[in-house]
Parts: sequence; structure tokens; C-alpha cells
Amino acid sequence: MTHNDIDTLVKSWIVDAADRPAHPRVQAIVLRLVGDLCKAMEDLDIQPAEFWTGLDFLANAGAAHELGLLAPGLGLERFMDIRADEAEAKAGLQGGTPRTIEGPLYVAGAPASEGFARLDDGSESAQAEVLFMQGTVYDQQGKPLPGAKVEVWHANLMGNYSFFDQSQSSFNLRRTIYADAQGRYQFRSIMPKGYGCPPDGSTQHLLDLLGRHGQRPAHIHFFISAEGQRQLTTQINIDGDAYLWDDFAFASREGLVPAVTHVSDAAAIAAKDLQQPFASIDFDFHLYPETAAAPTSQIERNRAAA
Repeated sequence: MTHNDIDTLVKSWIVDAADRPAHPRVQAIVLRLVGDLCKAMEDLDIQPAEFWTGLDFLANAGAAHELGLLAPGLGLERFMDIRADEAEAKAGLQGGTPRTIEGPLYVAGAPASEGFARLDDGSESAQAEVLFMQGTVYDQQGKPLPGAKVEVWHANLMGNYSFFDQSQSSFNLRRTIYADAQGRYQFRSIMPKGYGCPPDGSTQHLLDLLGRHGQRPAHIHFFISAEGQRQLTTQINIDGDAYLWDDFAFASREGLVPAVTHVSDAAAIAAKDLQQPFASIDFDFHLYPETAAAPTSQIERNRAAA
């Protein structure tokens, strides 16, 4: 069949067969996606067994809650970021902190504090390097934003996240920090580790077939928001990680790899009430003003809450 033949056939199924008013947006999207899939089936001579295998794969990935992992692994979440960057540039918004993917592991409702928070529950203190991270939240003109909301979450030394990993305490390595009167935030935590896709999961199975690994570098996630500003979804990567520029989720970006200072000065250690050296990261966030000229930065999606 020609592509024109397929377009005519799919239109008869999706549009002409409607016997009541359709949702225009849903109809247009389904028409396009089914048409493109049919064209791929024709062009690639996809056999029935291959089709049903693919459908089973998606069903299994959904049942295992891995579709949120599959999307970044195939570059789809990064592609949405590229489109959002283009929309903001078209609206004249440039020079702010780069966005990057949210991933599937955010949990709403983390305990809140002002200015400072300790993220870790101390369960890995003996094995971990203590991390202090601090900075200021600014608007596009460089003015500090007092009360800016800094939501932060990251993995433990096993590369696992609380809530999804039931062995961890509630909200371990997750907090909400409201910036102080000078727009500053700071937290104490542990240096995170990267993680890999579940080795027996759907995502890693597909990546294996594609000849790809499923590893992520160590990183820390953020939602940054303030009144009158566009929400920033981003993450910083830990410099020196073996997968820093080889992230299976394609989330590494220039501007999101701050320097890590390893502090061994006795006076500095004592000032932090510690007995061992620690790591320190300075990182400021620069937000864009809210504007009707760009699509909303508030992304609606199903997220975990506790």
C-alpha cells in the first residue's frame, strides 16, 4: 500500500467512523499515531508475531511501572525538553539555568523547612561522603528570590530512591527548602550514586536489544519555583562520574555539572560539626519570568505522593 492509501484507510477508521462528536485534539493525535504506525508496519514489513510481541512488551512495561523509565531511555523526555527550550527561546527567554528531565521518581509531600535542611536519615553515614550544597535562587535580572521553593531528591548509595525502595525511611533524601530572605538555600546530605535500570526489567531488555547500557551518572533532582516565575525542572550531575556524558536518559547538559570541592581543612570541618572531610557544591538557580508567550512550565503527569 502507498502512504496515501494508508492515510485514506486510517481516516476511515478514526474520523469517518465516528457517529458522535469527537474530541478534536484526541482525534488528531490518534489519527496521526495510528497512521504513522501503519506506515511503519508496511515499510518495515512488520509481521503479526512482531506486532503482538511489541504489544506484550508495552503491557509488561506498564504493569511493572516502567513506562516512565522507558520514555527517557528512548530520548522522548529529552525531546520534550528540546521543544520546551525552543519555545522559551522563541519567547525571548535565554540565559537561565538549563532544564533537564524530571524522571519517574519524584514524590510529593516532602518535609519542608526554611533556608536549610538535612536530607539523609544517617543510615549510610559510615559509608558515605557528607555533602553540603548551597546557593541562591535568582530571577532573570539577577535579583534574589526570597521564599523560592527548592524541592530536592536523590538516590542513596545503592542507587535507590525512598518510597520506591521500601527499605529506606520515609522521605529519606527528599526535602522541600524555602529560600531565606536573601534567596539562599543550603542542604546537608550524602554524595549520591548513579543507578541502572532494573536488570530484569522491560527497559533494560529493550536497551540490550538496541546494544545500549542502562546506567545513569550520580545526580540530584530539583524543582525550583517562585511567585511570578516559570517552574524549573532540572538536575545537577556529579562531576567525575564515569557515566557523566554517557547517560542512558540523555539528561546530562552543559551548565549542570558544578565543581565538587572536597574539604579537608580542620577548621572548616569543625565549623560543620563534623569529624571527617566533606564535599561541597555551590550552585545558583536562575529562573525565567512567567509569560503567556511560552507554554506552561507546570507539567501535568501522574506522580507519587506520600
